[in-house]
Amino acid sequence: MSRYLFMISHPAHFHMFKHTIKNLQGEGHEIIAVIRPKDILEQLCVDYGLAFVKTKNRPKRFGMLGLAISLIGKTREVWKIVSKAKPDLLIGSDGVLAHIGFLKGIPSFECYEDDAQAIKLYALMFFPFYTHVISPEVCDAWLWNQKKIGYESYHELGYLHPNHFTPDRSVVNRYFPSEQTYFIIRFAQLTAHHDVGIHGITTEIAEQIIKILAPHGTIYITSERPLEPQFEKYRINIKPLDMHHVMAFASIYIGDSQTMAAEAGVLGTPFVRFNDFVGRLSYLNEIEDKYQLGFGHKTKDVSGFYQSINKLINTPNRKEICAERRLKMLNDKIDYSKFLTWFVKEYPVSKKVMIENPNYQYNFR
Repeated sequence: MSRYLFMISHPAHFHMFKHTIKNLQGEGHEIIAVIRPKDILEQLCVDYGLAFVKTKNRPKRFGMLGLAISLIGKTREVWKIVSKAKPDLLIGSDGVLAHIGFLKGIPSFECYEDDAQAIKLYALMFFPFYTHVISPEVCDAWLWNQKKIGYESYHELGYLHPNHFTPDRSVVNRYFPSEQTYFIIRFAQLTAHHDVGIHGITTEIAEQIIKILAPHGTIYITSERPLEPQFEKYRINIKPLDMHHVMAFASIYIGDSQTMAAEAGVLGTPFVRFNDFVGRLSYLNEIEDKYQLGFGHKTKDVSGFYQSINKLINTPNRKEICAERRLKMLNDKIDYSKFLTWFVKEYPVSKKVMIENPNYQYNFR
């Protein structure tokens, strides 16, 4: 049996890896889960029953010097964990694994779904040192396409594929009646390193969204950032592991979060996202343009953003239309968790198989 270290630095990464980790543990492999306490990540792990090692919650540092200081501190900490655990593979979406794996001679996998040029600084710092970058086929690895292992899926299908997730109205009913028409609005924090210069929903825009939606259903807001007093009456606190059930039965999702927009789309809930990443991420472009499961607007296109919300509001059978489009998407895609489980446990043979026969991945539907 093998020992694998997963570095989980964001709540989305927890969801992306949780079924792969469970699959590998079920086959007798040992898992070391290392987490960075961010947002709701620690609570997600506790609620799920995932044992973990926690790194320090370092204060936010700005500028290149601050970033370097934080990186050195985190690398030293994770280096000690890796030295003690002696894993066979390092898997995650955190650059410290690239440098540690390179120096220790341990294969390291970067699991990501942003085009490399959209996270240019991160890619330049870490991609040269990763053994492989594992991403949706639609994503571009830029200077490192020779390291790319591409697959036909999305991270979100690692946990929201029908093999893993069935929406449950009884979960929603713990919070409010699931049969009502309701809308979810999400305000992201937008403070990560790749969010520099990225803007989202302002107070004025939020007020206009509510004005458009209010006559048509109930509005619920979830937020990573503090809410202004006028929005508090719409706030709802939902347990992190329940959020996807609430999203699945929502009539429309609106927000400035990338991940939640993609989650809404693969669940068949039409979405409208609003931030300056729009047009820069191929996987979301595909969800929006090829499968027509939602709309994306840059922050300079406020009028287009409102038009898309109104367009969805004035489409009474929007959920049925999205359900059909979702089925087409699912027919094209594989179960990411099944694929990643196979790739990790069979490595390096799995790398050879994917190079020689990329269609082998379609065994993992």
